Amino acid sequence: MRFSFVSLFPHLVESYFSDSILHRALENQKISVDFINPREFSKNRFLKVDDYQIGGGAGLVLEPFAISEALELLKSHSSKAHIIFLTPCGKNFNQKDSRRLAKKEHIIFVCGRYEGFDERLIEIYADEVLSVGDFILTGGELAALCLCDSISRQINGVLGNSKSLEGESYEKFLLEAPNFVKPNTFKNLSFPSEYSKGNHAKIHDLKLKASEAKTRFHRIDLYWQYKQRLENEK
Repeated sequence: MRFSFVSLFPHLVESYFSDSILHRALENQKISVDFINPREFSKNRFLKVDDYQIGGGAGLVLEPFAISEALELLKSHSSKAHIIFLTPCGKNFNQKDSRRLAKKEHIIFVCGRYEGFDERLIEIYADEVLSVGDFILTGGELAALCLCDSISRQINGVLGNSKSLEGESYEKFLLEAPNFVKPNTFKNLSFPSEYSKGNHAKIHDLKLKASEAKTRFHRIDLYWQYKQRLENEK
């Protein structure tokens, strides 16, 4: 899987791949990453890539020419590029999107800044417009990294143990059950004793009930989707 980041500040993204799981994924050639700065295509002698909004309004907008040329260059070398614009106006990214996008060969993340993009860029180039939540960030780099990290986990061989993907939060509309490590007691709190008895059937049932309770408490919206799924399966 190839990930390309179109960003005015690529150094904000590059450092994330210098350690841990994604660094190993790069070394093992499970993923590749590259970065392209639209300023490289600016015709302005100051490498300016933003301008004032037509019609007025506070803040600057990324003009279309430099980003367009960056995307055209990437597309010319990749016929299967899937272009994602990161903006709070997009659909909220979720675990289903992560699994779906992991099947792509090449994903291009276009990271916004300032007041966002000239809308014509999205209309011409976007295969998808995604967001990481109903809030505003300074730029799209953090959002792009969130997507890249989540998608990469779904690629075979990226995680040391593929079973790590089993039972994670948002699978089948449930949050992951609480997890515990030693010591058995921490500040007068202990874990459910059944966890240490080795009866895997009972542990599974207990974790399922704990997962249901956790989902109902933290994410009632997901809990009702989970209940609806159970009804549909009857």
